Amino acid sequence: MAGKVQDLRPRTGDSEKITINLGYVDLGHIDLLVQDGFYSNRTDFIRTAIRNQVERHAESARQSVARQGFDLGLRHYSRADLEAARDSGRRLEIRVLGLASIAADVTPELARAAIASVSVLGSLQASAAVKAALADRMR
Repeated sequence: MAGKVQDLRPRTGDSEKITINLGYVDLGHIDLLVQDGFYSNRTDFIRTAIRNQVERHAESARQSVARQGFDLGLRHYSRADLEAARDSGRRLEIRVLGLASIAADVTPELARAAIASVSVLGSLQASAAVKAALADRMR
């Protein structure tokens, strides 16, 4: 039976923490809905509200993603990917809506040589040194 348990919460590596400020009345409404059992906690309410709004605007978002040329979802750039781009003389334009990650073994010098620009709507995971090296190329 234990093999059929499904974790409904994202694992820590699958999400990013954000902070929001809410008015007391809005917060009270959320607490009331939690108290009445509509949601398990405040976070459950907020995630549901965000998903509902994203779904409400899904078609517009799809058009915008296509128009702006974003990769949608998870995109990982390995050291080999960046070395191939550098060696071919073609610099990458990283455009991701979701999570973009640059491998931990990528040096700042390789990142600068291989990446022309970085535009990430969501989260960029890379070493602090690589982020610093690409700071002037981030949009």
